[in-house]
Amino acid sequence: MSDFLKHCEHWIFDLDGTLTQPVHDFDLIRRELDITPGEDILQHLANLSEPIRSEKVERLDQLEHFYALQAKSANGVYSLLEELSHKQCNMGIVTRNTKAFTQLSLSVLNLSEYFPSECIIGRDDAVPKPDPQGIGKLLSLWAAPASNAVMIGDFKYDLLAGKAAGCKTVHVSTDRDMQWPELSDYRYNSLAELAKLI
Repeated sequence: MSDFLKHCEHWIFDLDGTLTQPVHDFDLIRRELDITPGEDILQHLANLSEPIRSEKVERLDQLEHFYALQAKSANGVYSLLEELSHKQCNMGIVTRNTKAFTQLSLSVLNLSEYFPSECIIGRDDAVPKPDPQGIGKLLSLWAAPASNAVMIGDFKYDLLAGKAAGCKTVHVSTDRDMQWPELSDYRYNSLAELAKLI
């Protein structure tokens, strides 16, 4: 275990599948929106013309509202966030979800106290991951160097964004088939495992 995470002061999290258990059925979402299997949903929508784009975004919002209400906490999330709060670390979220639905999920899970509104960067607040813009916004808000920040996520977009921003990256996943060692400075099966080490 590197001392870096023990002394890191700036923590940036993905939401779905990282702070929460994965509940989104992305295959269903793609079918609902008539998107090719495996295609990036947000990129597909961004390339559409009006009024089709607005119609599909509205349907995506309906689906994501449903999933936000189903939010379940990831293993170890409370102990990790409480420890980071105790250490007075900055904590933020960069998500491909909207800020509103992120706040709804946090409310469902009783996690809102850890993440001030200005520290939640949704897809309408910055170019979505894997672009690092959202991470850059948080680092600017905190006046923090990327070298003292970490991006935690369950998917390659989180890790790509973290690397592009100059942060350390933590991949949290139990899926042995979904690994990106070249993008991950650290890898843990759960936030509970990570919490024990800081």
